[in-house]
Amino acid sequence: MQTLLNIAIALTLLFVVVVLGMGLWNMLRAGPGNKSQQLMRLRVIGQAVALVLLLAALFLFGGNRG
Repeated sequence: MQTLLNIAIALTLLFVVVVLGMGLWNMLRAGPGNKSQQLMRLRVIGQAVALVLLLAALFLFGGNRG
């Protein structure tokens, strides 16, 4: 279970980095602003998912529960 959660966290963080790179690339080449907005929203959703997964991992597998 812990390994699966670690893999999910890593994939989510990779997704956030890729979407951020796509947004930066779109901005640098003066692409359409609507696409930049969509990529920013997608990145924020990815960050929220990553945060939830990280908090779940801390809750489930954090030390010192006493």
